[in-house]
Amino acid sequence: MPKRALDSAKMLRLVNHGPTVLVSSGHGGRNNIITLAWFMPVSMDPPMLAIAIAPGRYSHGLIMRSREYVINVPPSRLLPAVWYCGTKSGSEGDKFRGAKLTPAPASVVAAPLVEECFAHIECRVIRAPTTGDHTLFLGEAVAASVEEKAFDGHLRLKQPFHTLHHLGGPHFVTSAGTRLSAS
Repeated sequence: MPKRALDSAKMLRLVNHGPTVLVSSGHGGRNNIITLAWFMPVSMDPPMLAIAIAPGRYSHGLIMRSREYVINVPPSRLLPAVWYCGTKSGSEGDKFRGAKLTPAPASVVAAPLVEECFAHIECRVIRAPTTGDHTLFLGEAVAASVEEKAFDGHLRLKQPFHTLHHLGGPHFVTSAGTRLSAS
């Protein structure tokens, strides 16, 4: 089959298949949420996940100082909040308030959970190497929680637990295959 060259700025969209998550962090009395599509599991024993954040992002500084973060899995109905948290800077105001989301205490880390999300993985940073224009925060998962109806060893992915998957720009698809636009 014929192939065409693909702009390097768009090539990562070929492999961005995991759900879009809300990563919460906090330090010095300030909490924040950043929307990320760039995260992945990197170890089963010990359980570890990695998130990639550009150094200019407000959350980057909070995570560097606190050495912890929470990966929160939002249902597709939270698309407006997901978009808000991905397009506004925490340096300009409280994203929990702006996105109408609720901070909740985590069980192990000081960073808050996002109450409206159906799953949470609390992580402590064990390494933070620079990888090009991003920092890769390698976090050991120290606690996890999930809504009872959403998890039986595998995500059921039925309403209201459809995840969001970023396609670029304001375009998303749910785990059910429904295309959504944030704008």
